[in-house]
Amino acid sequence: MLYGVLFVRLYKLQISKSEYYTERAEALGKIGADSMYKRGRILIQDKNGNEIPLAVNKEYPVIYAVPKDIDDAKEEASALSEILGWEKEELEKALDNPESRFRMLVEKASEEQIEKVQELKLKGIFIDKKPYRSYSFEKLASHVAGFVGINKEYKNPKGLYGIEKQYEETLRAGEDVKLTIDRNIQTEAEEMIQGLVKAYGAKTGTIIVEDPKTGAILALANAPNFNPNTYGESPVENFINPATQNLYEPGSVFKPITMAAGIDTGVITPLTTYVDKGTLTINGEKISNWDLKAHGRITMTNVIEQSVNTGAVFAAVKTGKEHFVEYVKKFGFGEKTEIELPDEVRGNLSNIERKNVQDIDIATASFGQGTAVTPIQMISAFTAIANGGALMRPHIDASVPTKEVRRVIKEETAKKVAEMMESAVEKANVAALPQHRIAGKTGTAQIADLKYGGYEEAYNHTFIGFGPISNPKFVALLKLERPNVTLAGATVVPAFKKLAQFIVSYYNIPPDKATE
Repeated sequence: MLYGVLFVRLYKLQISKSEYYTERAEALGKIGADSMYKRGRILIQDKNGNEIPLAVNKEYPVIYAVPKDIDDAKEEASALSEILGWEKEELEKALDNPESRFRMLVEKASEEQIEKVQELKLKGIFIDKKPYRSYSFEKLASHVAGFVGINKEYKNPKGLYGIEKQYEETLRAGEDVKLTIDRNIQTEAEEMIQGLVKAYGAKTGTIIVEDPKTGAILALANAPNFNPNTYGESPVENFINPATQNLYEPGSVFKPITMAAGIDTGVITPLTTYVDKGTLTINGEKISNWDLKAHGRITMTNVIEQSVNTGAVFAAVKTGKEHFVEYVKKFGFGEKTEIELPDEVRGNLSNIERKNVQDIDIATASFGQGTAVTPIQMISAFTAIANGGALMRPHIDASVPTKEVRRVIKEETAKKVAEMMESAVEKANVAALPQHRIAGKTGTAQIADLKYGGYEEAYNHTFIGFGPISNPKFVALLKLERPNVTLAGATVVPAFKKLAQFIVSYYNIPPDKATE
């Protein structure tokens, strides 16, 4: 008889334990623990190639309920509501559900909450650990990393933006993804662009740094950014990556592309001259220089130095419509760069691609109006000039091999355009470094009025520069959308100088500028 009672008790205990572990397994499944435990890391690096975790899995305590095990929902809600931060009526409603086997009450619970719940020893209330995706440096490279979340179609955690989305299958399988991003350059770029946006009241800002020889992205920073650990607290528009998803008319920063086309076809040289009268009329439309001045007889190098709109038009007309459009496309405009980030846009060249393209459309395109590009396309095009005329595919995945997309211009052409840009930097003396030769170009572009046509009294500022010219190690793009000052020379140009000085010091790049 005693043996029979013991057997029944043991059987009941086994059933009870079995139900507990079944319920716990179900609960952990519902909070996405299994898939998150094995999710691979996202890694960045430093200049020595040392791996630095950007996104990892980290356990946090959670408090959850199994409502079907709760006998008195009202009493338990009364005891718990203040501790858990719930309204008493809402908590009672959540707990009073005999059919429910799981209800999350608190994620990432505090030590105080855990201690108080443990003291209460309430039936049907459990404390466990759940792995969360943790972003080690919070907002650093947030548009690159993206984040993991839950969507309606997919109950388990899933990458919804950035690398988390682009490499969902790889990461879900437990494999790490190592990026080309350099933590120190990224940190410098992040701090700089946040400061610029704040200082000049800009809507958004972007900095990209790329290795022109390999296409490796060393930094990609946007403002405003977000904290992937608490992404729900950020407005949805902050998740758009301006570097790859925002189109804009680049303005005068496009002029080196125009010069490269003309020089490469042999119709102009840096010393070719023309007489600038300050304005041009094409197809009944008037084109003026940004400074409203007539510069007289000037060279193509002077056009870059003084950013003369009519000079860019002269170069494009000499090149010819077909050849001009051909070179614009060869530089990668109008096509995706195929960088390993989701939802990249291809830009818009419809103004100059159409069959009956007008002279005025070619003219305005020559100085960066009427065509829409992305920042990643702009910096990619400039890497071709820095890299002796070879366009490299930009990449952010360190495992992706270096790939030359195409030869855009001859090496001699690239050298001449770089020297024209160097002359512009030295004459202005705002972006110039004391010991390193730097090539660069500004762009101050009016923003197209998409509602009423024409242009707003608002501007985008861009500066792209690279160096050292004798052996380029970096290309950097800085862009501000709608700053509260007019000219890029006052905003992104001095910032570029600071960034360039940081990079040459960080890499200990030998000087290449002759000194007296």
